[in-house]
Amino acid sequence: MSTVPSKLNEIVEEFIEVPEAERLELLLEFSRELPELPERLADHPELLEQVVECQSPLFLLVEVSTQAGNPVALFFSSPPEAPTTRGFASVLAAGLDGEDAATILAVPDDMPQQLGLTRALSPLRMRGMTAMLGRIKRQINEQLEQN
Repeated sequence: MSTVPSKLNEIVEEFIEVPEAERLELLLEFSRELPELPERLADHPELLEQVVECQSPLFLLVEVSTQAGNPVALFFSSPPEAPTTRGFASVLAAGLDGEDAATILAVPDDMPQQLGLTRALSPLRMRGMTAMLGRIKRQINEQLEQN
């Protein structure tokens, strides 16, 4: 069953509620809110995986806790000159960070299309957004298999 967790659903609703012409600006607002990497990762960029489908450089790392429910921590790195890529990473960080692994794995793969940005962004950029979510799910599955 595919569901969207409440934090992410609120963000999706926020995008849908603004007029289509203003959604790209909302994405740019999110880009300014992307959390910085913690020092332990900023000093070791080799620990992050590049999402090559993104037009701009984007790197991510997923950490699945062994605590009950397997809460997930998400980390993203993208330059300020890549506001669209940073914006979507920030949407995922705000909507999924701290959620349980099973909850994130249940997010529909087409969730990026739910933001209503398909007419504002190129198909290539939309594919990058979808790839970010796919990488997150893959890293979660890999870590769950190891534990």
